[in-house]
Amino acid sequence: MQLPWQYRFQQSVIGIRNWFIGQSIFLALKFLRLFPMESAGRVFEGFARWIGPKTKRHQVALNNLALAFPEKSTEEREKIASDSWAQMSRTLLEYGYLDEILDLDENDLGAGRIEVKNVEQFYKLRDDNLPAIIFTGHIANFELLPMAAAKFGLDIQSLYRTPNNQQAASLVADARKEIAQNLVASRQGASFQLMSALERGHHVGVLVDQKFRRGINVPFFSHDAPTNTLLAKLARRYECPVHGARTIRLPNGRFRLEITDELVLPRDQDGDIDIRATTALITNVVEGWVREYPEQWLWIHRRWG
Repeated sequence: MQLPWQYRFQQSVIGIRNWFIGQSIFLALKFLRLFPMESAGRVFEGFARWIGPKTKRHQVALNNLALAFPEKSTEEREKIASDSWAQMSRTLLEYGYLDEILDLDENDLGAGRIEVKNVEQFYKLRDDNLPAIIFTGHIANFELLPMAAAKFGLDIQSLYRTPNNQQAASLVADARKEIAQNLVASRQGASFQLMSALERGHHVGVLVDQKFRRGINVPFFSHDAPTNTLLAKLARRYECPVHGARTIRLPNGRFRLEITDELVLPRDQDGDIDIRATTALITNVVEGWVREYPEQWLWIHRRWG
């Protein structure tokens, strides 16, 4: 058993370490702003492709890829894992260039770094004064979605996971809030914030591709995956439209944002939205996205347990 002073000392050491790590990351990002984003991105990518395979998480990624794509060769799965490390490093780097990336012109959507597909759905959601749920997965730079939507005047109360490093979490939160204000940290009570937003006729955003031990098992790449039913329960309670949205990383530092039409959700014999079937449907949509661009998904997450 640790003595109180030993525990306090240990926590102080952890706090100091996290402070240095967080400050180092953001100082590096500020330094890299001296260079064009693509030049800095190539440096980040090269480092990630080198260091990623040396970590324990790389084997997690390979195990996940073997489950998802048993038909692919070892070499193909290694390439996807390497490309996934590269795109994760890009996502981190892009915190230092958010103002440049999100310099959008509503009247000329092809002029900047972001192009928007099905943009009429953005406008419809913005202007109909109705609540809606928008879901996405850990694909490419998924955090651009609520920030870009805010640029169009579409405010989304988006649930996001904070980094384990508290110093980094604080700095990341500051970077996010410079672009978008309605971001909800995933912690106790977060679901009530989303419910309150829907009751006020607002929009909420939910990540749906993480393992959730207290959830239900639905198929993901033909394997049972514990999945949160929050989205389905919210849709059932508020009878509001549900859309999927994703970011696709394109060459030369560009992105495509896509939003689906309203999904037709399955219902049970009483006419209510079916929780299990809806959760399975949403998970199947994400699987389709991952199959299309497997290198852009977060394979290091233990999705299947």
